[in-house]
Amino acid sequence: MDSNVLIAGFGGQGVLFIGQLFAKACMNEGLNVTWSPAYGAEMRGGTVNCTVCMSDDEVACAFVDEPENVIALNGPSFEKFEKKIKSGGTMVVNSSLVKSAPSRQDIKYKFVPMTDIAHKAGHEKMANIVSLGAFIKTFPVVSKESIISIMKTTLTGKKASMLEGNIQALEEGFFAVN
Repeated sequence: MDSNVLIAGFGGQGVLFIGQLFAKACMNEGLNVTWSPAYGAEMRGGTVNCTVCMSDDEVACAFVDEPENVIALNGPSFEKFEKKIKSGGTMVVNSSLVKSAPSRQDIKYKFVPMTDIAHKAGHEKMANIVSLGAFIKTFPVVSKESIISIMKTTLTGKKASMLEGNIQALEEGFFAVN
């Protein structure tokens, strides 16, 4: 197995956080992983993305010119990365914020109203976790249980109160995908 995912959105949406969760879950499941963040100086509100490369073998390079998979949490990310996805790849899209129609026939799309799902569940700021649930259902490299295990070791101290909401958001995203 040798694959990658690029996760993109606005600063403050938790793009880097879900990239780290996913990367750690991949490591827990025995894969070799790199995680590479990229963000503008403005951070919150600016563009942010990260790439997670995973493989059974060593990962030689974290730079990906044509990602195989993309999670787009907002419109600008959708527009920027849709054209860069490798033919045959998959794009998981936050349809709550992305209103553009797909322009390619050679990739698969999963449109999930991530922000709406998070809002209805009472966890407005957890659309990122909803997206992670939708992604692991679409691209089952890691299990939900692996992600939940990483959440339990990551969301401690002051963040421990967010654990149950994050688990619920992950489940909601997972079950939103057919």
